[in-house]
Amino acid sequence: MALHQALQRAVRAEFPSVGQAAYLDTACIGIAPRTAVRAVRDFVDQVHQVPPDSGTAHHGRLNRARDAARPRVAELIGAQARDIALMESATHALNTAALALPLASGDVVAVPETEYIQMGVTWSQLESRGVKICRIPHEDGSITVDTIDRYLDFHVSALALSSVQWTTGFRADIASISELCRERGIMLLVDGAQHIGAVPFDVSRTPVDVLVSSGHKWLNSPFGTGFLYLSPGIRPRLNRPLHGFFAADPPAATWGEAFLRPDTDPFQEFTYTDDARAWETGGTANYPGGIGLSAAVDLILAHGIDEVWARVFSLTEHLLEGLLRTGVHIVTPRAVEHRSGIVTFTTGHNASDIALAERLSASGVAVSVRYSGGMGGIRVSCHWFNSPADVDRLLATVSGAPQARRGRRPAARGVRSPAQRSTASRHP
Repeated sequence: MALHQALQRAVRAEFPSVGQAAYLDTACIGIAPRTAVRAVRDFVDQVHQVPPDSGTAHHGRLNRARDAARPRVAELIGAQARDIALMESATHALNTAALALPLASGDVVAVPETEYIQMGVTWSQLESRGVKICRIPHEDGSITVDTIDRYLDFHVSALALSSVQWTTGFRADIASISELCRERGIMLLVDGAQHIGAVPFDVSRTPVDVLVSSGHKWLNSPFGTGFLYLSPGIRPRLNRPLHGFFAADPPAATWGEAFLRPDTDPFQEFTYTDDARAWETGGTANYPGGIGLSAAVDLILAHGIDEVWARVFSLTEHLLEGLLRTGVHIVTPRAVEHRSGIVTFTTGHNASDIALAERLSASGVAVSVRYSGGMGGIRVSCHWFNSPADVDRLLATVSGAPQARRGRRPAARGVRSPAQRSTASRHP
């Protein structure tokens, strides 16, 4: 469990408050590092002052500062800067992608039934356009390649899933799923909100058409941030649901120069870039968020995502080994290839899970209780700023709590049994 010396110094310098409590809830909200906070404060100080030249020049500087987030995000996921659109959240990115995909009446989008609520909300809205939703069942919280294979028939146009499930921490085999989709001509959209920033994800090695993520969780960015990755191959096929002029090519060297020309016509035909930036709102943006995201990602890049993941994995391994001795049921899979920064366990009853989470909170340990599709429990999130002492503090509280019979799981209303799933229609 020894922490690399450089990483240890970074944690102490960048996250000075982490020793005050055992914060094991990054899957809900991350902690912004001092570097990101300083960048946002510098922005606030800057906009508090009268610009040294003009508002137009000032606006240009802010745009360039925000734009710096694109190459940093791209480097983190093995992409190019032109593949990245900056978003306000994973929800913003997901909705933008859903409206952009070339889906027509009768097309089917396959979505696992344990997904985050927004995934269901987003795709369900397309049903008014005749798009159908195919719900893929889980196997004890796991979304396996074999199960997906059975549901990706010729009716399916797109598959949308999380690379890491938000309730169980199950990490899907995106490489194999990507291969399945490519073989069948199915568009693949991945929600990486519980993945990016903790576990490596390289789109150059694991091709996906679309990747969305929030910034305020594992990337430790301020709120109101996220990104949308659009592969070079998918962009020519996409619609643009929004048309902001900042996403178009200016009719002069810059938009500031275009505003100076008497012949500037608001109704002229503008040419939109073929970069992913064309799918941003194209208006005045969330500058402090983008600037904070840039700084937060830069910190991860400075130490390396592989080292961050090694730290996260070590902490989750320590947690799993300790939980095995407490008598709770561990929901998260033990297989290394399906691990993430999330470990979920249950006492066997929803009410006692909630009570134990409250007991943990009272003892200075922050966790969440999360369920979806009948799976879930007490969700623990270990990130690179956590320590073995944080995990030990949780284990001490869990060990001292009355436990339900090992192996029992909480029942969830409306969840189909495996037998019911096998007889259910694949498509609505």
